[in-house]
Amino acid sequence: MGESIKTAGMDPAQYSPLALAYLGDAVYELIVRERVLKEGNRQVGKLHKESTKYVNAGAQADLIMKIESELTDEERAVYKRGRNSSAHAAPKNQDVIAYRKATGFEALIGWLYLRGEMDRIFDLLDIAEENNDQGTPGVKE
Repeated sequence: MGESIKTAGMDPAQYSPLALAYLGDAVYELIVRERVLKEGNRQVGKLHKESTKYVNAGAQADLIMKIESELTDEERAVYKRGRNSSAHAAPKNQDVIAYRKATGFEALIGWLYLRGEMDRIFDLLDIAEENNDQGTPGVKE
């Protein structure tokens, strides 16, 4: 699955950090949903509850902190652009710092996806799982 879907000719550098985060949010959520589903067929409400443990600003902020030292200079620059973007205010129930870090993480995922680097996304999630008590669900095959 090394290539992204229908992204030929799309230059990730042309997109704003928030556009990359928009895409990265969807890509990461799909990965998490797939992994949660692989853990076993359950009621949709239970699947959703399990997924939301990983797809939220706090969890994503924790995740980026576990992989930041493993990022290349170029990846770190994309993360920082996303983190420092002038996003709208964080939702009422979210810490602003965690929300910004999560936006940076999502921008990085979107950027890697547009570059067709799904293997790198999975490598980073594996690193996070190795450095995380809770882990990212089923990232390791």
